[in-house]
Amino acid sequence: MPLPFRRRLLPSVCSTVCSLALLATLALPARADVPAPRDLPYPGTIVLKVDATNLGQQIFRIRATIPAAPGPLTLLYPQWVPGNHGPSGPLNQLAGLRLSAGGKTLAWTRDPVQVHAFHLTVPEGATAVEAEYQFLSPVEPAQGRITMTSEILGVQWQAMTLYPAGYFSRRIPVQASLKLPDGWQYGTALETAGRNGNDISFKPLDLETLIDSPVFAGRHFRRIDLDPGARVPVHLNIVADNPGSLEAKPEQIAAHRALVQQAGKLFASHHYKHYDFLFALSDEFGGIGREHHQSSENGVKPGYFTDWAKTELGRDLLPHEYTHSWNGKFRRPADQDVPNFNVPLQNSLLWVYEGQTQYWGNVLAARSGLVSAGGIRDAIAAYAARYDHVQGRTWRALQDTVNDPIVQARRALGWSNWQRSEDYYVEGMLIWLDVDTRIRELSGEKRSLDDFARTFYGVENGSIGPAYYQFDDVVRTLASVQAFDWAPFLRAKLDGNGAGAPLDGLARAGWKLVYTDTPTDVIKGQEERSKMSDFSYSLGFSVKNDGAIEAIEWDGIGFRAGLSGNSTIVAVNNRTYKPEVLKAAVKAARDGKAPIELLVRKGSNFRTVALDYHGGLRYPRLERIPGSKDRLDAILQPRR
Repeated sequence: MPLPFRRRLLPSVCSTVCSLALLATLALPARADVPAPRDLPYPGTIVLKVDATNLGQQIFRIRATIPAAPGPLTLLYPQWVPGNHGPSGPLNQLAGLRLSAGGKTLAWTRDPVQVHAFHLTVPEGATAVEAEYQFLSPVEPAQGRITMTSEILGVQWQAMTLYPAGYFSRRIPVQASLKLPDGWQYGTALETAGRNGNDISFKPLDLETLIDSPVFAGRHFRRIDLDPGARVPVHLNIVADNPGSLEAKPEQIAAHRALVQQAGKLFASHHYKHYDFLFALSDEFGGIGREHHQSSENGVKPGYFTDWAKTELGRDLLPHEYTHSWNGKFRRPADQDVPNFNVPLQNSLLWVYEGQTQYWGNVLAARSGLVSAGGIRDAIAAYAARYDHVQGRTWRALQDTVNDPIVQARRALGWSNWQRSEDYYVEGMLIWLDVDTRIRELSGEKRSLDDFARTFYGVENGSIGPAYYQFDDVVRTLASVQAFDWAPFLRAKLDGNGAGAPLDGLARAGWKLVYTDTPTDVIKGQEERSKMSDFSYSLGFSVKNDGAIEAIEWDGIGFRAGLSGNSTIVAVNNRTYKPEVLKAAVKAARDGKAPIELLVRKGSNFRTVALDYHGGLRYPRLERIPGSKDRLDAILQPRR
């Protein structure tokens, strides 16, 4: 209560209130501790049944039988989701929790500190706890990622699971089953024990592997063998809003098969018994790209195959997630070796886990033919320009951005150019381009980062792992490929800060970043898909087609004029805003001295903003450095 009110209390009243508060506190049950995980076998097997047939209301209904001895028991709902790098378990979508034993209802209490934990007491004579609850898939994007529609559903087991505290997750056996709508088919890395109509039973396995093995199912389903006749099979499991979206031409399938072959040549190993791409083509099912050891979740718009010429930019998704089977799932950072899903992960090496995967994802996209070499060059130009203009680099080091999945939890940012985001992905990729070209230069083109990949990820061929590593292991392997003082080189890139992106590798690859008044096909595609026009490198902001101002460069032209988000451009030089009107004004201003005038609305207020800019339209692209060696072309060439 406010301090002035407390001072008005009479001493006798204060004494009475304080005494009652103390008695109330003493009357509350003591908070139970959450048992620490121990590396011991769990006595019994959890039986987990998921009913995914309520498509109309988008509700998963779950029943679980959890073996338990009489006495205190704590059940956990997974908090730290693999591949999300943060505590993103969808606890708010768990509902209707009812626990019982021997037909009698059991009371439970949520831990007030570790809110993903539920405490209860198992009565004498009971051998198991029965749990019933629902997972409420969002029904609109504002509530979270949609995981169930009338045509497609995705089962992410961490959203469906309660498990006992006190054990390592890899020591807890689970028997999972799934009930699907009539006639639906499914894809998963899980091995099926049997199917009876719409009821699928999976083979028992440990909880850690179960949660790492999601399911995509759908009314419209197609399964494509990406490595016919291989001893270790790889399949593309496609679900879609309609059957037409499943139609893939032979040359499109050939590019996906080439991805498997090129990855095999790069890593000279496999670390899965079989691999399943789970691939959703939908306007309604939530988009996703998430890695798993023997599968991946991938969700894009329906035209992936049918509008092939327009989807090139997004075709690096499957190569990226496939690379994670080696980098992130088999070879894992040592500080991500945690005993269960409620112990915090540490992200210090995400610049390897995600940054190098971003690099190989682009390289494999080109080597497989999923993306043309020119498309990759245009994408690199867009990446390089973006990070060359990230003003947050002047105060925040790349190494600190590995904490963003925890700090920001992937929420929208008001000033992302200044705050920075998960820059370890793309800026990390630019660092690995620097490493690759440096190895090539120092070795006289005899060695490259491909040699690092074979050495680092190719160990224990056939093993599922995981095999953990630390910073020194990365440095040691790089030194074995090419002698160089790698540790200070990497630490300077990671811990330093200052203006400008790390573009040394691009220059060593034989290319430089330039700006022209004509957008590349990549930028045209980005603008078309996002319904936005990018003036980032001229006016210092991007604008949606309806005039809403999007990302703003900190201390750029627009920023200095006082523009911010939550504002809409109504008119340009007294003409109603349209993207082409603003583009024409920027072109015209290049030959004059008059500023560009914007009528801007923020809330119910209007004001005129003058932009004193005369540099014309500027779009990034790469240009060859005369007389230099084209190492980028060599990097992107398929391996024979």
